[in-house]
Amino acid sequence: MYPFQVQFPTHIYFGVGELARVGTEARALGTKALLVTGGQSAKTTGLLTKVEKLLQDAKLPYQLFDQVEPNPRTCTVDRGGQLARETKCDFVIALGGGSVMDAAKAIATVALSGRSSYEYLRGNPQNTAKELVPVIEALPLMTIPTVAATGSEANNITVLTHWETHEKSSFSGPALFPKVAILDPSLTYTVPARVTAESSADIFSHLFEEYLVGPNNAHVQDGVTEALIRLVVQYSTVAIDEPHNEEARSTLLWASTLGISPFARAGRNAGYPLHKIEHSLSGHFDISHGRGLAILSLPYFEQFVAIDRPERLARLGRQCFQVTAESDHEAAQATIQSVANWYQQMGITQRLSDFGISREDLPRLAHEAIRTGGGVDHIPSTRALSVDDVLHIYEACF
Repeated sequence: MYPFQVQFPTHIYFGVGELARVGTEARALGTKALLVTGGQSAKTTGLLTKVEKLLQDAKLPYQLFDQVEPNPRTCTVDRGGQLARETKCDFVIALGGGSVMDAAKAIATVALSGRSSYEYLRGNPQNTAKELVPVIEALPLMTIPTVAATGSEANNITVLTHWETHEKSSFSGPALFPKVAILDPSLTYTVPARVTAESSADIFSHLFEEYLVGPNNAHVQDGVTEALIRLVVQYSTVAIDEPHNEEARSTLLWASTLGISPFARAGRNAGYPLHKIEHSLSGHFDISHGRGLAILSLPYFEQFVAIDRPERLARLGRQCFQVTAESDHEAAQATIQSVANWYQQMGITQRLSDFGISREDLPRLAHEAIRTGGGVDHIPSTRALSVDDVLHIYEACF
């Protein structure tokens, strides 16, 4: 494995009923909270009202910001940061899924700096060198995830879309680690089957991308990854069939947190190549991130991983999908079919053309994927993926 450093400063409370800690933990972070959430889910389920009551009982003032959309936009983040400054909020609470938590991290950053979030994402538009602004500091953050998917509740990464140019990218920094994460599995009971399936595909992608591309000698990380994948595959379908199954929801939520934590990915440096290929899609079209990853993963396996690193794909199948083929080539192909079967079992069977994407869009999307997510002219993966390589992946699942 490669040399690495680990920083994991987030204080995590995990378990059914842990939501009750919100008031006490919030009071330790500041004197007035910006409560960040989306437009519907937390309100519809009554969760927003419950969190507001906990803050009121703790006699903690707060300002609600409920404008975060899926694939959060830089303009939304900038409005949230301005609201935090105007209302003198000194910390942020994120109540929602990955989009809300990513937006909250960025809001916590721009609230202090007064800059636009695009400067952290892609650089100052007035600077021809497009030098990125480093994240120096951010307001303290508490995360309360309501979906098991991105792992954003305990990492220091935020992913945003600049809608004017349809650039979807990320920025990170030590200051973006949440101070406190309250992981209450009961908050995920109301997640619909479709979202549970897409979220499980996202967790799976976080795990396999580093596993398939990273070095062969990261034995501890490999063992952790394989165990988590087995659990995600097993319990995703249970959660879909039995939404209030505490064991299934707890397993998926903790797997989500660990899946993108240093414990699973340290020493690999693979850089999530499939995520970079997918970001171009959800940055332009109304497609969920997890579903996009699932659709793209099968041709990615077939066209590149099975050719470049069949032994890794074969090991994934043997360890996680009960593949028994002896040769690595046969096992790799059986693994691809096993993943496809799992997706189908969860109801993920669509193609890119189902989301308003035309074949004429694909070359532009491939160039955009390289520009926002790769090196100068490629995305690092099992090989250096060129524009043509990315285009072939898109075409295979069109």
